[in-house]
Amino acid sequence: MRIERLQNAFDIQVKITQFPLHPDTPPEGLTLEELFAGRAFDIEAAQERLARLMREEGLPYATRTHTYNSRLAQELAKWAETRPERPRIHDALFKAYFVDGTNLADVDRLVEVADSLGLPAQAAREVLESRRYRASVDRDWKRSAELGVTGVPTFVMNGRGVVGAQPYAALEELVVAAGAISVPRSPDGRPR
Repeated sequence: MRIERLQNAFDIQVKITQFPLHPDTPPEGLTLEELFAGRAFDIEAAQERLARLMREEGLPYATRTHTYNSRLAQELAKWAETRPERPRIHDALFKAYFVDGTNLADVDRLVEVADSLGLPAQAAREVLESRRYRASVDRDWKRSAELGVTGVPTFVMNGRGVVGAQPYAALEELVVAAGAISVPRSPDGRPR
């Protein structure tokens, strides 16, 4: 993936900041037709574009019919980021949503995602039911607003940013313009 390529090429740290994408979506979700009702939005064309972008990036993707409120998934991710196992929670949530069509507002489904990564299921359930990471996600949403984020993905570094699925060259240009230092590599490709 592009982000991993950037991390291998430059001395950068990636920090994921949560963003309130359709925060008013009810827990049961909405069909895409309901989400875009009254707007001149071509769902089929958008699906085709997204499928192409996912293929180009080597990411799995299935045609979606619904959108779901991702707030609880964001809270689960904040918790998982604190775990010593360093699970690939964002990848797992991406697959659950974009491939499996999982309702990310459903606590039982989120616990299954956590469990599939080897995270303690009961602890995940407690985190979700207690809303222990609510304030952490609230801070991210506030930071997103302060940065002027209007869509996902958005890439920001040292006050510079680009919005949307960008080609690697655009992301590389962003990090270079922001002052990132390239990582010297030995002939075998390892960082020196």
